[in-house]
Amino acid sequence: MDLPWENAELAGCADGSESSGSRESRPGEGAYSPVMSTPETSRYVRLHVELVLEISDPEQLTAAALTRIASDDSMPDEERDHARSAVRGDEAEALAYLVEPSELVGDVPGVELAQASWSSEEIDYDPEAVEWDLDEEDEEDVLGRPGVV
Repeated sequence: MDLPWENAELAGCADGSESSGSRESRPGEGAYSPVMSTPETSRYVRLHVELVLEISDPEQLTAAALTRIASDDSMPDEERDHARSAVRGDEAEALAYLVEPSELVGDVPGVELAQASWSSEEIDYDPEAVEWDLDEEDEEDVLGRPGVV
């Protein structure tokens, strides 16, 4: 059985240029290739995480995103104006300004984030619908972890 990182046909991840609340981060310089032909291929793992979040307080979410944008000293003024406008008009965009994938793996020993891209979009979600059910395997994996309900 091939492990996901041994298979050259890995699924692609979201493009950082998407307009529905996406951002991209590449901590290091240099080219990135999702399929590597060097012997070091096994050193890289693509981690797929999909979260469905309920926005319980849109005003609080937007305010937090605006605060993050205002405190980002590296953001040029023109980009800052565009970002403010985007988060005021789209909760998914506001969420994208607050989510930092590096925080997901930042405390994991022995790993260094090579690249991250993420996007957010509004969806129709019905927790009772069959398409939102976890697979049996996924359910055991998720529900079997401490602290997961």
